[in-house]
Amino acid sequence: MNRFTGKTVLVTGAGSGLGRAIARAFAAEGASVVVAGRTAASLDETVALIEATGGTATAVTADVTDSGQLQHLVRESVTRFGGLDIAVNNAGILRGVGAVGDVSEEDWDAVLRTNVTGVWLAMKHEIAHMKANGGGAIVNISSNLGAHLRIPNLAAYITSKAAVSALTRAAALDHIHQGIRINAVSPGASAAPMSLRPGETEADRAERVKAENPLGRVAEAEEVAAAVLYLASPEAGAVVGADLVVDCGASA
Repeated sequence: MNRFTGKTVLVTGAGSGLGRAIARAFAAEGASVVVAGRTAASLDETVALIEATGGTATAVTADVTDSGQLQHLVRESVTRFGGLDIAVNNAGILRGVGAVGDVSEEDWDAVLRTNVTGVWLAMKHEIAHMKANGGGAIVNISSNLGAHLRIPNLAAYITSKAAVSALTRAAALDHIHQGIRINAVSPGASAAPMSLRPGETEADRAERVKAENPLGRVAEAEEVAAAVLYLASPEAGAVVGADLVVDCGASA
């Protein structure tokens, strides 16, 4: 399939895990992909993986908590590939593990600043370009933890991702009349480093997850990427403000 030939796609948090899988999936379907994140070396690895299979990609370092850097990121995407058609706001962090009363103010602020304000700032600059250039599609990466499921000792992360789900729907209503479709994907535990608990191996995770969700396994990164590509594609032209859960039934 080449659903995205001729399209420019921006993916934040693309240096590893889900972001890298999403970037590779878009490139495999013909997109020119801008991979963004804070660490140049990991972004370069993503670009090399894409180019090794005949895809087109470029790396731009950017911190999603910095509005100026995000504005620069959008401008660089347009400069390097001639436009910005699709944006995937994937960058996020997990900190502040513990009961609500024990979470430090530093951890709380860091999680909300990155996971919520970072998505808002990214959309702010992406939308500014898209509404002046005929529209586009935005997919925010939320989580099944938040609007769909709660577990103990992750209040900061859960709060941030519930906010991303709500922010996505609000933005979808605000900007669909400008030709910008905005949706979210909410993964559960997936084959990415963030789903590993401290000291846990992939084999340990596999055993734990057998008892934690109906499908008995984590989602593959490529399965999450497929959901993102669907929402960004013409096939999802009537899908506005959706929050697509990909969690092997954990929050069913």
